[in-house]
Amino acid sequence: MPPRLWQSSRMSPANPLLTDSTLPRFADIRPEHVEPAIRELLDHCRARLAVIAALPHPTFATVVVPLEQLRHRLARAWSPVSHLNAVMNTEALRAAHNACLPLLSEYYTDLSQSEPLYHAYQYIRQHEAAKLDAVQLAVLDRALRDFRLAGVALDAARKGRFKAVMSELAQLQAKFEEQVLDATNAWSHTVTDGAQLAGVNAGIVAQASRRAQQQGVAGWVLGLDQPTYVAVVTDAESAELRRVFYEAWCTRASDRGPTAGRFDNTPVVEDILRLRHEAARLLDFPSYAEYALADRMAHTVSEVTAFLRQLAAAARERAVAELAELEAHAGRPLEAWDITYYSERLQESRFQVSQEELREYLPLPRVLASLFEVAERLYGVRLAERAGVAVWHPDVRFFEVQSAAGVPLASFYLDAYARADKRSGAWMDDCVGRMQLGGEVTLPVAYLVCNSLPPQDGRPALLTHDDVVTLFHEFGHGLHHMLTRVGYPSIAGINGVAWDAVELPSQFMENYAWLPEVLARSGAHARSGEPIPEAKLRQLIATRSFQAGLHTLRQVEFALFDMRVHAEYDPARGSRLYTLLAEVRGEVAVTRIPEWNRYPHSFTHIFAGGYAAGYYSYKWAEVLAADAFAAFLGHGAFDRAIAGRFLECILARGGSRDALEAFIEFRGRKPEIGPLLELHGIARPRAA
Repeated sequence: MPPRLWQSSRMSPANPLLTDSTLPRFADIRPEHVEPAIRELLDHCRARLAVIAALPHPTFATVVVPLEQLRHRLARAWSPVSHLNAVMNTEALRAAHNACLPLLSEYYTDLSQSEPLYHAYQYIRQHEAAKLDAVQLAVLDRALRDFRLAGVALDAARKGRFKAVMSELAQLQAKFEEQVLDATNAWSHTVTDGAQLAGVNAGIVAQASRRAQQQGVAGWVLGLDQPTYVAVVTDAESAELRRVFYEAWCTRASDRGPTAGRFDNTPVVEDILRLRHEAARLLDFPSYAEYALADRMAHTVSEVTAFLRQLAAAARERAVAELAELEAHAGRPLEAWDITYYSERLQESRFQVSQEELREYLPLPRVLASLFEVAERLYGVRLAERAGVAVWHPDVRFFEVQSAAGVPLASFYLDAYARADKRSGAWMDDCVGRMQLGGEVTLPVAYLVCNSLPPQDGRPALLTHDDVVTLFHEFGHGLHHMLTRVGYPSIAGINGVAWDAVELPSQFMENYAWLPEVLARSGAHARSGEPIPEAKLRQLIATRSFQAGLHTLRQVEFALFDMRVHAEYDPARGSRLYTLLAEVRGEVAVTRIPEWNRYPHSFTHIFAGGYAAGYYSYKWAEVLAADAFAAFLGHGAFDRAIAGRFLECILARGGSRDALEAFIEFRGRKPEIGPLLELHGIARPRAA
């Protein structure tokens, strides 16, 4: 057996973050455990690194393998802390989490700026290359690139400044997300006239009634959680109620709206952009955008913006027609808070199907069974729920992924429902990464998080079809993490994958949420058990390209704004946040957005998550996913040979191969935009 990578010496071994348990001990983790555990692990890692860096004759076995093991152990301790901070946020946990951010930032910056380690990796790459396999070479090459991008070649003063910038950024990004969560939780709206709630989902109304009773007020108290916001702007007949919610949502954490100034992210955004630009300049990149693109499939800002403008050109004519049709249906020009409502009404009128109507046919247990069946048919795996596993909330469930022969391959937690103190949105994250080193094998474990309405009135949770697509999307990320065959943590699963390719498996899985046979297996009426009528299935599938032009332009707006705000930042002028946004909207948008809309202040993807100068990745990967799914045309969506090739070339490889090369290996050519445009019925743009 390999030696233990850490030894608890100054604290109780009862600390649940410092045990060798296979899964996190969520029931035992307390805020007071966090900082002592992380400090002790970091001390041990630094001591080991000093020994490794001083080796006179570095080898892959004596340098790379132990560093991969250290990375794995530290990630296993930090993952449940970071996760709990997102799904069970409390003041004490937030404080403990934030206290560790500068410690971790300093450690990882020191590690990636270590000249002795950099030279050791260079030595190994030069002297052992002939006897290393392709995966081992990928570990080395990825690490060498990361060393360079972290400023290993900088002089001491610039290294120190880079480290300070990275530490401050980690704290600012956490603060940005916290203020969005606080602003969301701080606002509610009381309705005393039940007529104002006409059209709103009955489950949302019942939940609001219970909240009012708990607070001792008359009427209904609606929160700003994501299911409630979506339900109101989609279905509330009251334009005033829609406007109230739209304003509250789109001004969160800003200088405008009902919580104006209380959680204002304006200075946070300015500081984040300033520091990102400074970090890029320290490394001699002209902008943070160019720095971010250094390890992606797209290599330059001009390449990304040309791609986005190509999409906008393709979608614009259709989007203009869609908006005109929508306003004709409404009989008047539409405000921003009217768009979703009248889009739903037009869709109902045209296709005789609505999200709320479908909710009654999409109970979560049936949807999960159908989702698991898709994975089983494609990849030959089996999924089974396991009881008795420690979780962080009673609603959380745990599942094991097995081979066809019943051999455990991976597992995941499912946290499906919205609640207070839980971040909005949906995501997959790694709980435990795969590692197979030194005789030790660790199987991957994922977190799968959504924000659907919880079960009510003795019935299971009921999903909209949008919820179903989201669940399939996140499960696609999960499969990427769980079905990896790479044993080196730094490039296993989603690690080391080019950021603009990481959405490929998730968007690929979305296609299966639209297949008639999958929908038929997913649907059964929550009360009667009747299947979704075939006519409804056909009508739902026909909605897939509904308003594709408007949706495409909206995503291009987000992506182009993100790219420009990071590419064009000028310290002398500041972010020019809303000037740039106005220019982007003037170029691509066709809908009217109020001057007071402040969505960048809650744009966590780019100001708190990993999508800075990378939001274009959704559309980029959508091209990859549509092209990959097109490989099944003529063979059947469950063709095992093609699915096996997708597993082998994409899912199993992790970051062990260049993303473009991996795609070409699967598809036999470079990706093409045609399948995506065809999927949504958008004509190719005319040549200039």
